[in-house]
Amino acid sequence: MPMSLADIVATLPSDESWGPSTTTDALVDGVPYAPYSKGDKLGRMADWTTEGKDREGRGGRQQYNRNYKDQQVYGAGTSSLFAVQVAEDESSFSVVDNTRTSTKSRGFGRGGATFIRGRGRGGRDQRGGRGTFQRVGQRGGQQNGYYDNRGGRGGRGGRRFGGWKDYDKPQRNRDSSVNIKPDWQMLEEIDFNRLAKLNLETSTGEDIESYGFLYYYDRAFDRPPVKNNERKLNVVDRVAYNVTTSQDPIIHELAEKDEATIFATDNILSMLMCAPRSVYSWDIVITRNGNKIFLDKRDGSSLDMVSVNENAADAPLEASEGNKDSINFPGALALEATFINHNFVNQTVIESDTSKYEMSHENPFYNPSEETEALASKAYKYRRFDLSLEKDEDPLHLIVRTELDAVVKNNISGEDQLLVIKALNEFDHKAQGSGGALDWRTKLTSQRGAVVATEMKNNSCKLARWTVQSILARADVMKLGFVSRTTPKAADRHVILGVMGYDPRKFAEQMNLNLSNGWGIVRTIIDMVRGMKDGKYVLVKDPNKSLLRLYEVPAGTFEEEDDGPQEEIAEEGAE
Repeated sequence: MPMSLADIVATLPSDESWGPSTTTDALVDGVPYAPYSKGDKLGRMADWTTEGKDREGRGGRQQYNRNYKDQQVYGAGTSSLFAVQVAEDESSFSVVDNTRTSTKSRGFGRGGATFIRGRGRGGRDQRGGRGTFQRVGQRGGQQNGYYDNRGGRGGRGGRRFGGWKDYDKPQRNRDSSVNIKPDWQMLEEIDFNRLAKLNLETSTGEDIESYGFLYYYDRAFDRPPVKNNERKLNVVDRVAYNVTTSQDPIIHELAEKDEATIFATDNILSMLMCAPRSVYSWDIVITRNGNKIFLDKRDGSSLDMVSVNENAADAPLEASEGNKDSINFPGALALEATFINHNFVNQTVIESDTSKYEMSHENPFYNPSEETEALASKAYKYRRFDLSLEKDEDPLHLIVRTELDAVVKNNISGEDQLLVIKALNEFDHKAQGSGGALDWRTKLTSQRGAVVATEMKNNSCKLARWTVQSILARADVMKLGFVSRTTPKAADRHVILGVMGYDPRKFAEQMNLNLSNGWGIVRTIIDMVRGMKDGKYVLVKDPNKSLLRLYEVPAGTFEEEDDGPQEEIAEEGAE
């Protein structure tokens, strides 16, 4: 019999609330339920993957923890109420894959083979037990691609094989370029994100003085080498100077004449302008004396060394990090690259006393009465830049000592063009730390753009510094040499594979290098020092973080390491 409206109203509760009565009992008709607040965030209504969430997914990644991290699941906090006790552990259950697999393997065959490092368990052509030949199914014809632990190139259908558990790698702990002493007082800490937002438009600068001489560049190196007849890199003993700012006699004369407020060398200034690209630690000594500011480097500073693959995704490892190839340590590679650059410049010029480009003055660091070795082709141009702002009452000028390496006749106009010559070096394109580089011997001629693009990625800071130095010196062309080891295990014998020439300003555009940002960084650091008292300061790049720290140090710091008024750095390579 249907209920009447009066009966329905009579069954309603007498109080003003609706719904089930409030109770502290966790049972509803004998069935437990999970109490929750109406304000709780509900993710999924049910989670059926809790049993297998700790299982490692494909490639060794814990996919559950990666994909559903920090997501709230209804009932997750009270799952013990519903836990069912079973006699056996079902987590040990696994599906047996009885798919037939082929045991036949071939090194190179139809369909393509790929050399995979970091995944093999043995086999031939291994290097330290790290790699092996494995067959990889690729669509298309025969195509061999090299994969390293940053992913791979190769034919169509290729997949990324290396790099598993890259996310789980411990952060590298590098050492600082200078020992931070307890009596140093930290004044400022500048994050790279702040530096990247700075901007200051500056003119191209003006020449103040020029010293030294230049030999003419040998155009024979622009031609690709003849097959099976590689050019060897020879040891050419020539004297080259790398005097720091405060020990430069010409800069002292310009400071006494009040030609500028800030003084630096292109080696130091380029590092400061390209600071956001740097990974390794470095330091600059800043001295304020009255209204004059000098940017210096220490004796044996890392600024004098040429880094290798500093910006690579998997940069060369130290011995403490598991690297067993002593010739491929970061320090050993930097020493090798510095040796290569010194000899490469001397080898690519035509030494002739009757045919050379003379500057206005002789080399200021060379004393013919005391020196017996021949001078290297080098010219020093002291150039002035205006860093003033509209709000400045007095102009703020910077004088920088720039360097040029050679001169060449223009093919069309016949005018002399000033050159900056640098060298990139390949140590082993299959070794750890190579950054996925191509084999220069086989790819430099056919895939020149790809080789340069890879170097821009792996050596972003080094190439940016070289480009800035070329632009500061107002060089017409920047020559980049490509030098490789004769064999991967011989770090003292090298061959020259080719030379390319670039307009420094266009090369900066290709690298996305903004000089206005660099000048903004310089002006910001200078403003910090100008707001402090006279004394000595050290700007240090943190070895493990993307930030700079400015310290105030005692006046006599580093002076006990100096041997004389001038520092001569003549990089002489010995086999």
